[in-house]
Amino acid sequence: MILMETNDKPSSGTQSIERAAQVMRLIASGNSIGLRLVDISRHAKLERPTAHRILKCLMAEGLVKQDRETRRYFLGHLIFELGLAASTNFNLRDICAPSLTRLAEKTGDTVFLTIRSGFDSVCIDRKEGSFPIRTLTLDVGTRRPLGVGAGGLALLMSLPDQAIQKIISANALRLIAYNNLTVPTVMGLMRRSQKLGYALNDRQITPGATSLGLPIRSRSGEPFLAISIGAINGRMTEERQKELASLIRIEVTKLETSLDDEAHP
Repeated sequence: MILMETNDKPSSGTQSIERAAQVMRLIASGNSIGLRLVDISRHAKLERPTAHRILKCLMAEGLVKQDRETRRYFLGHLIFELGLAASTNFNLRDICAPSLTRLAEKTGDTVFLTIRSGFDSVCIDRKEGSFPIRTLTLDVGTRRPLGVGAGGLALLMSLPDQAIQKIISANALRLIAYNNLTVPTVMGLMRRSQKLGYALNDRQITPGATSLGLPIRSRSGEPFLAISIGAINGRMTEERQKELASLIRIEVTKLETSLDDEAHP
């Protein structure tokens, strides 16, 4: 919820918090290689002096750090410390782990658990199957724009059309980094996923790999988690896609009940 002044404009304090949070989300999305000031300024749609001022403050608090040689920005130590403190109150991984393990054992492939975070998706768990050729397309902690990958598509596919368009359009600049994805391309993948009844990513974000997934909805019907399975293209025939989607759907049904019981004992 955004706090508003009587003139319906965000207060300067609230706006500063919103901008700082946006900058940290951007850095998180590229934390493996870091982001330059120019990248942060462009994607956050901030003037460079404003972006630099926010980054300087975040660095002083330990939320962001800068590599002295490359001048790129990364998440700071305080993020890790805060995450450890918060983890005891978020047992989604524990609740979902048995389902992920069953799917990995039954399919032999790699199974991912993704959570929605604003206009992004974050991989929060991964289970590897026994098939000798593995598709480790996502590391735990990886943040990507919604609409990228099967998990990101699954989190969008059941939303109203207006919300889907808004989110994908807002991510337009960031999509380019994923095999030159564009808004029309992602919208096309979305429409196909809705028609299939499961999210399908075969745009070769990871060469030679295909993935599919389904959302997990809250009691109110909002998609907030997604389970996806990734495999080499040769294992992802149309027939097997349907089989995998059915297996995921069984686990999704179980988890929606379990998560609802957890939230409303």
